[in-house]
Amino acid sequence: FLSLLLQCWFIVVICLTLPHYIYNWYTRFATSKNYWKDPYIQYFARSVGERKAPEINRGYYARVKGVNHLLDAFIRKTECDCQIINVGAGLDTTFWRLKDENLLPQKFFEVDFPTVVARKIHNIKTKPPLSKPLIETHSTDSLLLDAHSLDSDRYCIIGADLRDISNLDEKLKKFQLNPELPTLLLSECVLVYMTPSQSSNLVHWAAETFHTAMFINYEQLNMSDRFGQVMIENLQRRQCTLAGVEVCQSLDSQKERFLKTGWEHADALDMMTVYSMLPQEDVARIERLEFLDERELLQQLLQHYSICWATKDKLNLGNSQLCYI
Repeated sequence: FLSLLLQCWFIVVICLTLPHYIYNWYTRFATSKNYWKDPYIQYFARSVGERKAPEINRGYYARVKGVNHLLDAFIRKTECDCQIINVGAGLDTTFWRLKDENLLPQKFFEVDFPTVVARKIHNIKTKPPLSKPLIETHSTDSLLLDAHSLDSDRYCIIGADLRDISNLDEKLKKFQLNPELPTLLLSECVLVYMTPSQSSNLVHWAAETFHTAMFINYEQLNMSDRFGQVMIENLQRRQCTLAGVEVCQSLDSQKERFLKTGWEHADALDMMTVYSMLPQEDVARIERLEFLDERELLQQLLQHYSICWATKDKLNLGNSQLCYI
């Protein structure tokens, strides 16, 4: 049974390890089943594709709802007088969701590799439902637009390598990043693809640059146990290396990455705990959508992912009090 469970778990966990520019193909199916609403994902992932396992859909539900809970709480705490930096954003649709919900920050930045950015910019240029909200929130006649960057009053996409901190800092400031504004940084399955020193440099840069800030990081957890080792071995056989996996050993190791690089406060929860703390009426709704044969598989899956969030709070906004209770 353990061998079968490990094989099933690996298939499911690979899907939840994907960065944003790939995972849209998987979340498109979940939204088609009404796990959550995302009217914009269809413009980045054209096909719903084949059926995905219920464990995958519930795992993505926990990820999306868990991250959005903290993101939205930060924006509300600042009364939208803030900026967001989504690192490794891929084809994420959060900007459009926030505009629809009247939660748009002063400016929303996205950073990813130039090739990913070029694809996203092409989609925005050719899909009016994506470009119209940018035009509506822009005060001049023209947007700054080239092959690897897009800049409007409220939304900016930058092509950059997160491992090159000086270049990243230069490009963000070129597009009016404001170090004095409360800032939230968001990372989902991104830091794990960087070496520990590279991710520490990024996290340290953020702590040094912003005096009032929050960093939300979603990625793997408990990678030293049997399940984690099977995942690492299977990924390596597919020439996919999780360069930063040593930081994903425990909740404490996740928090330490931030506490050692200048952040004042850090918390972390595994996704099974987050799932149990989401609004239970909605959890009950999504659990009725599809029959789940092996709840133990879902539990194992969610125990191997986490959300860690760190804060600095010179303006005394109460950022450290943001949580799931």
